[in-house]
Amino acid sequence: MSLEELIIAIVRVLGSLLVFKWAFIGGWAAILIDLSDLFLRNLLDLGGVSNYQAFDKWLDQVYMVAFLIVALRWAGPARSVAVGLFLFRLVGFAIFEFTNERYVLLAVPNVFEVWFLFVASLPHWRPDFQFSKRNIILALIPLTALKVFQEYALHGGKWLDSFTAIEAVEAIADWFAGPFT
Repeated sequence: MSLEELIIAIVRVLGSLLVFKWAFIGGWAAILIDLSDLFLRNLLDLGGVSNYQAFDKWLDQVYMVAFLIVALRWAGPARSVAVGLFLFRLVGFAIFEFTNERYVLLAVPNVFEVWFLFVASLPHWRPDFQFSKRNIILALIPLTALKVFQEYALHGGKWLDSFTAIEAVEAIADWFAGPFT
């Protein structure tokens, strides 16, 4: 393991711990910190990251297990759906590890992640939410669509593969600033 990989791993693991104190905000923090490795790879020159996709997916397991531990404290359908979605993604992760094909990540999207954020958000905006079959389906449809789109952008279309993280931020900033320059 290179020093660069070690630093990125430490940042990612520490970022995953916030979810134990604050499920919703900590969940968002873990996901944003997950993206930090893109910037760290661009900014650090300490030995590189070999096989980034596998490295990233293994580190994803850290925050996903942290999310699962929190979700296991939930009751009823919120918990059951979370466990099922975690296992679904775990199967996808295993297939990805075996095949090393990124399309697997598109075929088995990480809906667990967005379900976790959805459920963790409920005490803040819908404390009376009822986990009926209908409401679960109505929640999972847009959550799944959102996640499939993201997985396609990252792993199917590989839209960001030709950018460094810094270049992507600069391009987005230029796009937003365009009308004002």
